[in-house]
Amino acid sequence: MRLMKIKTSLTLSEDLLETVDSMAVNYKNRSEFVEIALRKAINLMIREEQDAHDFKRINENAADLNAEAEDVLSYQTIP
Repeated sequence: MRLMKIKTSLTLSEDLLETVDSMAVNYKNRSEFVEIALRKAINLMIREEQDAHDFKRINENAADLNAEAEDVLSYQTIP
């Protein structure tokens, strides 16, 4: 599946652009590198948001989860 490409303009700090250019040599061109890097960064950010949401839910229910775990473990101990 080929997505439509839209020409855009970005303003980047000089040091970041130098890093992009040095890394882009392994890609077809600068645009391909930037697109791949952005997709990876966005996917990482989405994953981090999901993890933060999951941790929040776990922490909100930690007392109940710990009590349930202790109850289960009490059945497994040898008197």
